[in-house]
Amino acid sequence: MEDENDPRSEAQDEALQKKHNDMLQRFSARHQARKSDSPSSSTFESTSSFLSQFAHSKRSIESRIAESRLASKDPSKIKSDLAEISSSINDLEHLVAANSYFLPSYEVRSSLRSASDLKQSLDALSASLLPKKKFSFKSKPSPSPNPPEIQRRDLVSPPPPPNVVVVPVRDSPGFRNKQGETLAKSFRSSSIGEFTLSDLDSCRVRLTGTVNALFINRLRNCNVYTGPVIGSILIDDVEDCVLVVASHQIRIHRAKRSDFYLRVRSRPIIEDSEGVRFGPYCLSYGGIEEDLKTAGLEEETGSWANVDDFLWLRAVQSPNWSVLPEEERLSSVSISGEGDS
Repeated sequence: MEDENDPRSEAQDEALQKKHNDMLQRFSARHQARKSDSPSSSTFESTSSFLSQFAHSKRSIESRIAESRLASKDPSKIKSDLAEISSSINDLEHLVAANSYFLPSYEVRSSLRSASDLKQSLDALSASLLPKKKFSFKSKPSPSPNPPEIQRRDLVSPPPPPNVVVVPVRDSPGFRNKQGETLAKSFRSSSIGEFTLSDLDSCRVRLTGTVNALFINRLRNCNVYTGPVIGSILIDDVEDCVLVVASHQIRIHRAKRSDFYLRVRSRPIIEDSEGVRFGPYCLSYGGIEEDLKTAGLEEETGSWANVDDFLWLRAVQSPNWSVLPEEERLSSVSISGEGDS
């Protein structure tokens, strides 16, 4: 890939430019493609511009939360407003993920914590505006004179509880709504900036080459093997899965009984998770060494074993995660010669 000069890189301070100039030059063409395809996920090539945009978005969300407390009491309007705010918070998290490859680790953690605080504020607002109905004994309603209509309503999925805000899935290329399939994708010679794995059950996923960001949502009984991700990986709501992934920043939310084999520059972050175990990255395929070097992940730092549990504030080890015993670890996973499905 030929190098292109990104004009925004000139705004970086000298120390940041010295540390990341080579990597930014290699991937400026990919960043330009992402910016033209998805303005909301644009990569800001300096810490100051990112923080400015993040602060602006955060203030906007806080203002909308405050306004919602005084807004219409119409339940349908309240639910619509809460869903829009939830979507904005989700976009804020993706903004952090897309830019974390050049941000200092403390800025990434601070930004993610701010997004988490916004989610908690939104949950509290939802609970106060749409409280659960109290249980009471009521007389049994008379049978409906129109059974066919009842049958039609039974086919509609029930809405989520009123105090639960549904987080939308990222609208990007990916694999969605699959069961019992083998799914493969190569990112070589591809302009894809972000990729999503969502609503997969009992699937085997193989991703080769590099991509800028990876979003994983609602997986059950899946095995996921991916080449290096240049920016961040966000994982939410996975159970009974095995994931072999590499990235500069990895955040795991609502994971249960799953094993993660990681190569990561910063400490992995877990939240609302239990029964998760960690081991070293063990993937191999033709060209992976070049991909790891391209992504700046060619060296094993051992960070995979230094996990931060955001909801465990005590000085002792969190009971929600552990290091995989060596005798139980996968020694190596090879996906060589496996192309797109």
